[in-house]
Amino acid sequence: MRLLLNQKIAILLHEGITGTQGKTGLSLLRYCQAPIVALIDRQCVGKSLLELTGIKNNVPIVSSLTAALKYKPEVLVIGIAPKGGALPDDYWEDIKNALQAGMSLVNGLHTPLANIPELNALLKPGQLIWDVRQEPANLGVGSGLARTLPCRRVLTVGTDMAIGKMSTSLELHWESQRRGWRSQFLATGQAGVMLAGEGIPLDAVRVDFAAGAVEQMVMGCGNDYDILYIEGQGSLLHPGSTATLPLIRGSQPTQLILAHRAGQAQVRNHPHVVIPSLSKVIRLYESVASAAGAFGDVPVVGIALNTAHLDEFTAQDAIAQTTAETGLPCSDPVRFGAGILLDAIMNN
Repeated sequence: MRLLLNQKIAILLHEGITGTQGKTGLSLLRYCQAPIVALIDRQCVGKSLLELTGIKNNVPIVSSLTAALKYKPEVLVIGIAPKGGALPDDYWEDIKNALQAGMSLVNGLHTPLANIPELNALLKPGQLIWDVRQEPANLGVGSGLARTLPCRRVLTVGTDMAIGKMSTSLELHWESQRRGWRSQFLATGQAGVMLAGEGIPLDAVRVDFAAGAVEQMVMGCGNDYDILYIEGQGSLLHPGSTATLPLIRGSQPTQLILAHRAGQAQVRNHPHVVIPSLSKVIRLYESVASAAGAFGDVPVVGIALNTAHLDEFTAQDAIAQTTAETGLPCSDPVRFGAGILLDAIMNN
């Protein structure tokens, strides 16, 4: 299943538009090509999405699934990504109402919904429940085989979770296509899989097979493209993150792009973990990716700076300061374009 179809979508996003858990829904609002007809967030009813988030998408914000029905949605997408991936108790009523109204359901949480009898009993012919976070079949253990591919393999890495790794990969992919390169975006998280219609939800894969899952995906298309953009997950700095290392090992990247939120000094939700200088973070990622030379040099070639919380003047100043600090090209690819970062990729 993929969302890039002509199905009308409503996004269930209670406390997610202005909170810290709405990245899945906000990513869909920014990048999904299917028509999104309603946002469901009881905290922001009637407010402007543009004023709240800066996303140029004039979607009405309503209080409930029942209120969204006048816009005739056909699919309900759960748009939050809470800690641990559990479904909040106050989401059940909207989900049941959606299924009773004949809508399909897309679920990116760790809690599987397709096998719940109460929900299945509400399904009519043509409806389905898509649990995105499912481990692919027939996985093996990683072997480093992606090094043999002739294509560039660009992995986004970060100083924290939820800072723009997927957005950076997508912006680079589209800029590459505009320039005529054979480019492909490889999704590794729930929002990316929803957008691309395929990929691997890496945090649903058993750790022994995580690098192998990435390798299998990369090897499956690496001979058909000039550039693969592998969606990054997590961070080597985050005490709870396990996804970054298998992404590095499985994709065997040729270049890295480092994502960082301007001004962020600690890992979000873990203020006792201080983010080192970007120069030190760059050395960390390059050292881990090369495995002390076992896999060859893997350079960080640019910085994707998330400046969404800054005005334009301050954002440009932060970009200039980051370039001066690291000596690397820097841009906010969502706000100012990914061209300078793509130039750095192609020149390395």
